[in-house]
Amino acid sequence: MLDKPVGLGSTQAVAAVKRNLREAGYGKKVKVGHGGTLDPLASGILPVALGEATKLTGRMLDASKTYEFTVRFGEETDTLDLEGAVIATSDVRPTRGQVEQALPQFTGPIEQIPPAYSALKIDGQRAYDLARAGEEVALKARRVTVFALSLEHFDETEGATLLAKVSKGTYIRSLARDIAQALGSCGTVTMLRRTQAGPFDLSHAISLDKLNETGKGAPLEQILLPLEAGLDDIPAIDLDPEQARAVRQGRVLTGSPHEDGLYWARQGNVPVALVELSGGDVRVVRGFNLTDVAE
Repeated sequence: MLDKPVGLGSTQAVAAVKRNLREAGYGKKVKVGHGGTLDPLASGILPVALGEATKLTGRMLDASKTYEFTVRFGEETDTLDLEGAVIATSDVRPTRGQVEQALPQFTGPIEQIPPAYSALKIDGQRAYDLARAGEEVALKARRVTVFALSLEHFDETEGATLLAKVSKGTYIRSLARDIAQALGSCGTVTMLRRTQAGPFDLSHAISLDKLNETGKGAPLEQILLPLEAGLDDIPAIDLDPEQARAVRQGRVLTGSPHEDGLYWARQGNVPVALVELSGGDVRVVRGFNLTDVAE
């Protein structure tokens, strides 16, 4: 779990992990992936998975996330953050009370138009590539959920610092833009930090400096979380050796007493598979090749 610094892209962060693994003697065969892109100007939780744990990156993409961000009122840029050019200005500066009164309308299920500078595709091309080429980008509104939204700090000059827990697909830059517009002003995100992704928060994260120590001989075990840490937000079911063997072969187990839903199946302390239960049947969603590993 990397605490990504400002200025580093998610792909660059994964490259840094790979480089450190090579320097630590793990070679090039270790599979590495990340579970949720962070803009270069954003910092915070970037789940990075190794080996079998890369099978969980899809879950990380779908997980709820929490962000701390600052909206500075009076200017809007084309990127909705400090990287872009100013495209709108306003003399309106909302008060703390006005900001607090506006937040409930952005809590719960909302419709949101993603930023033009985003990785969404339009006719096979990334929106940000079209925007950078000077083309008009028209993205459709999408339904997302803001589970919680609160004002953490307010400064008349710096703006409002907010804390938001959001669903998959929510763009914080768009949320900031819409809040500012609802207040009769315009706004730009000047600080964005992801503090939680799925079951992980900043207490699980390491800095880039700490990561770099791995390439200089620090034990990898000191910074790695076990695969099951990525499953902390769902319940586990225990399998006996015969059931575990069947699940590893992809067979369906019947007669489970557990309620329908997503679980992770284990034999002892060893994760066997991510499974879906329906009507007493246990079906494999993703299997883990950890039969000889004792976590």
